Amino acid sequence: MSPDRSILVPARASTIIASFALALFLDFLPWRDLRLVPDFVALVLAFWCVRQPRLVGLGIAWALGLVSDAGNGVLLGQHALAYSVLAFLAIWMSRRILWFGPGQQALHVAVILLAAQGVVLLVRLAAGDQFPGWPIVVGPLAGAALWPMLSWLLLLPQRRPEREQTI
Repeated sequence: MSPDRSILVPARASTIIASFALALFLDFLPWRDLRLVPDFVALVLAFWCVRQPRLVGLGIAWALGLVSDAGNGVLLGQHALAYSVLAFLAIWMSRRILWFGPGQQALHVAVILLAAQGVVLLVRLAAGDQFPGWPIVVGPLAGAALWPMLSWLLLLPQRRPEREQTI
């Protein structure tokens, strides 16, 4: 599958903010087992860091991490650190990721999400928590599986109508 070659209009700040608000809402839902649920904020953050590295970077990642920590009632700073690492990796690999189609992009994103999950795990273990078990890798892999659909959805507001592209 080849990458989409349509002309995109610049991303609006309102689209970026709305996508982060929706991701935070999904992360704050009371899931049965958080280890099996993708981190929606991390996924959306990775998308915008890859697509708009000049608008979304480490500062926004840190702020979203603090909001996520406060909203989930966990150790303050664990997601802030993890999202900062995620943003760094996504920005660093953004040109490489955009070179590939959605399936191969998802493989790159899986590595980035697993690295962020690893940072959260290390912080929790350093704070004295027990190892939560290997199902913690399911969430990042599920997030990577959602990458093609998320990319398509978040790029919809930026796509030009077909009739404008032929002119």
